[in-house]
Amino acid sequence: MDFIRVSSACPLTNIGDIEFNLKNIEICIDKALMKKSKLVVFPELSITSYTCGDLFEQQLLLKKTVEALKKLCDYSKNKDVLIAVGAPIVYNNCLYNCACIIFKGNILGIVPKSYIPNYEEFYEKRWFTEGLHVIDEKVDFYFQENIPFGVNLIFTCGIMKFAFEICEDLWAVIPPSSYLSLMGANILGNLSASNEIVSKSSYRRNLICSQSARCMCSYIYASSGVFESSTDLVFSGDLCISENGTLLNSNERFKRENEIITSIIDLDKLNNQRLKNVSFRDNVKTFSQKPVNIEFQFEDMDYGEFDRNVHKHPFVPDNKSEREARCKEIFSIQTAALGKRISHTNLKKAVVGISGGLDSTLAMLVVVKTFDILKIPRKNIITVTMPGFGTTDRTYNNAVSLCKNLGTEFREINIVNACLQHFKDISHDRDIHDVTYENVQARERTQIIMDIANKEGGLVIGTGDLSELALGWCTYNGDHMSMYGVNCSIPKTLVRYLVRYVADKEVSKNISDILMDVLNTPVSPELLPKDKKGEISQKTEDIVGPYELHDFFLYYFVRLNYSPQKILFLAKHTFKDEYGSDVIEKWLNVFIKRFFTQQFKRSAIPDGPKVGTVSLSPRGDWRMPSDASFQLWIDSIIED
Repeated sequence: MDFIRVSSACPLTNIGDIEFNLKNIEICIDKALMKKSKLVVFPELSITSYTCGDLFEQQLLLKKTVEALKKLCDYSKNKDVLIAVGAPIVYNNCLYNCACIIFKGNILGIVPKSYIPNYEEFYEKRWFTEGLHVIDEKVDFYFQENIPFGVNLIFTCGIMKFAFEICEDLWAVIPPSSYLSLMGANILGNLSASNEIVSKSSYRRNLICSQSARCMCSYIYASSGVFESSTDLVFSGDLCISENGTLLNSNERFKRENEIITSIIDLDKLNNQRLKNVSFRDNVKTFSQKPVNIEFQFEDMDYGEFDRNVHKHPFVPDNKSEREARCKEIFSIQTAALGKRISHTNLKKAVVGISGGLDSTLAMLVVVKTFDILKIPRKNIITVTMPGFGTTDRTYNNAVSLCKNLGTEFREINIVNACLQHFKDISHDRDIHDVTYENVQARERTQIIMDIANKEGGLVIGTGDLSELALGWCTYNGDHMSMYGVNCSIPKTLVRYLVRYVADKEVSKNISDILMDVLNTPVSPELLPKDKKGEISQKTEDIVGPYELHDFFLYYFVRLNYSPQKILFLAKHTFKDEYGSDVIEKWLNVFIKRFFTQQFKRSAIPDGPKVGTVSLSPRGDWRMPSDASFQLWIDSIIED
């Protein structure tokens, strides 16, 4: 599945006490191995400690550093983990602040710090030389010769490409990690000694996440801890692991013990992002520096328990305040988009078909807000409810109440007689409740609102959402069609939260009460007759499957281009408490088949705004042949 577990570590240190420091580095390595980590990154100059000052020029300290590296190499011989440890290294009569990369008894390479801070509280140039121009050199120690030395080293194991920079490098205008990522590195480590002052930690973590997003990489950061000298500065042992802009794990700073944190990195995600991003590829082409590739091989890729946090609802933030902010922004995008279309067409009216369901409710709320912004009277919004064979009292009453309370021009047109006439015209038995029976109603409703729009000089506002487009859960040239679709890139799991946001933040109490009842109504097209109790008999999720599963499948299939096997693995892990494995596999099969076979509908959808990272617009994000075969993807699930 292309996962790897990595660790960031902060060992106990004594300034200049190399044996003590080495012992605690080894303790942290053992902890990382117990957690099945394949990489452990230590702080800057962790062999000696960072705050040695003029002791860095002491020959004894430098000699013992090399001896400690030999001991660490011996210690690592039978350990299947890549180790990045900080040490002062003498080369060509210059002292360099370095990351020594060790694997199974050997130093694979040494990376010097590119940028040496010499301002405010840092004066490293008193001892160290910048390594910015050190490329493809070799270092000899008494126990190992011809060790690669330079800033362009990449340590390669299959699709895993590791590279390293040191502290200040990240703060440069163009960090070395930017170049290293263009050379292919997808896992970046930073050995750091960053002191604490008020608010620096949050800025630093934002910097780390931003760099991991910009480079489309994983970024593992380890900084020196509280046992560094506090003569003038305090260090906190800040540890964090980021992936493509997301902070996967971080620690509580100022701990007084050996500490490691771990996370599982998704290499497939990183590599897919780079493959998709044209700017990244173009940047690679304009960058001429070649890496020094150092190959090595892990014994196995066991990452232990799969404890990576996978969101059940990837389109919906878990945090309430973040979710509300997201909903506010999306609602603003929808209204801004519709406002532009209305002002461009110079039409002063809009027509919306209202069913009492979630999607049409959200569309109407968008239209109302847009008209308020444009200072167009709400009476210019023509809301039409069109009861049919399956319309229930609950949805009907909600539709009527909502339209009237919002102050729109409300019209009711019963479609039963028109549909019965049409059944007669096409020789269809009204008692056969098949797709023809359903689609006749959907197309009749669309014909009505289209003709009203023509008559009134208005714009038909589409109500269908992203999840329905993905599954093709719409009638071609029926509810599939409109003059502008405001919900077209909003998945069903998010529609619910948008309506709730409006209920909580944008409307009066009486309208909010109606919206809450809409939220509690089962999702249904209401195209089949009601049951004996007058309730909804046709529930969408009973037919096509749970929308939360389909939205999960959609995100990982389109946004990250994952294989069905990987999507199935993640879904089984994420929804293990809600659905059985067989159920998840069943609905994934349904998703794949419907996604492929219903592309012809997406190829002909009207305009509508993109609001998130996934859109199925045939003019933008998703261009797929309508006659593509799903067999390869279905077969891969069976093989799994």
